[in-house]
Amino acid sequence: MKRRDALRNLSVWPVAGIAMGSALPINSLLASPVAPPPGKRNLFKELGIRTFINAAGTYTFMSGCLMHEEVVDAIRSTAGEFALIDDVQDKAGAKIAELCHAEAATVTAGCWSALVLGTAGVLTGMDQKKVAQLPRLDGMKSEVLVQKTHNSGYVHALTNTGVTLIEVETSADVEKSYNERTAMMWFLNYAGPDGKISDKEWVELGKKLHIPTMIDIAADATPVENMWKFNDMGFDLVCISGGKGIRGPQSAGILMGKKELIAAARLNAPPRGGNIGRGMKVNKEEILGMYVALEKFINLDHDKQWKIWEDRVAIMEGAAKKVNGVTTSVFVPPVANRTPTLVISWDINKVKVSKEEFQERLRKGEPSIEVMGGKDNSITITSWNLQPGQEKIVAKRLKEELTKATV
Repeated sequence: MKRRDALRNLSVWPVAGIAMGSALPINSLLASPVAPPPGKRNLFKELGIRTFINAAGTYTFMSGCLMHEEVVDAIRSTAGEFALIDDVQDKAGAKIAELCHAEAATVTAGCWSALVLGTAGVLTGMDQKKVAQLPRLDGMKSEVLVQKTHNSGYVHALTNTGVTLIEVETSADVEKSYNERTAMMWFLNYAGPDGKISDKEWVELGKKLHIPTMIDIAADATPVENMWKFNDMGFDLVCISGGKGIRGPQSAGILMGKKELIAAARLNAPPRGGNIGRGMKVNKEEILGMYVALEKFINLDHDKQWKIWEDRVAIMEGAAKKVNGVTTSVFVPPVANRTPTLVISWDINKVKVSKEEFQERLRKGEPSIEVMGGKDNSITITSWNLQPGQEKIVAKRLKEELTKATV
């Protein structure tokens, strides 16, 4: 008997035995142990990776956010079949653009990727020779205007394309700095309150001088109106992170804006090669997961969600301020990470612990908890990454560690 025939017969013997009533005794079948389905692997435990309650915020180094179950389902359900990346980008991008009042949109490998690809699209247009040339800008526009107070580390995304940043402070500076080399004007949203030129004025200057304007709203998903506010305002390109407040894949982001600029950005992006963005791949599952996350985020009951955040903060605040020497306050950041934020401070003469040591005690406790250090002897806590019930765990641990440190 051939091996494959033997295996085939083995596979049908139990059924045949039952049907014939003689090939195999029914008792022997019932007595045969059936192996239980294998449990899911816990790779965190397997690899010794610490997990924690995130009371700090949607920080990249803390893995951003936890995706909604619908987003995980979207990723899982689309992983088993092939699709053309351009087709996925076309269809998902059209839906994203519609949700956000943009002419067009594309899913990118994070907000940083959106900044690089958007800038590249402005520089090259649909000229394939220019696409292949980046970051060498011979014969191309090469300067980007940026307010001095906006010139932070994130500008490296722009300079990756080869451009030179030109700092300005006033509207007069913008008009004076504009020349034939000026390619774009870039606005960093969270630094908006620190600059002398508002977002609306920035757009108006761009239109007056016929220069494309881009805004980086990476962590500024809240309030939800931000999803379309800057497109309606007139920015030519808007860049946002996917894995923060929107709760999409941490490795995804969105570039949206004018149709011709999005088309040019995609020419500089995967799946095409020979361009500056080839390494910024985003797969079909992430593209569709990002679309589902955005759709869910926009349709949330945001008033209800805000109340949940406030209630969680109140529970943690109530526990902490019961400790002698501890003071608390709650504020809402004006732009970025705009959620109720709890500040816990203490009198070092009454609570003998530095903020660094206090963070470490929470980190090494059971369960592990991450918070952010504040000024002097203080920490800051947000609730938007907490899962239901975790605010009570955090409250208990805060009170325990603060009490231990009191004299």
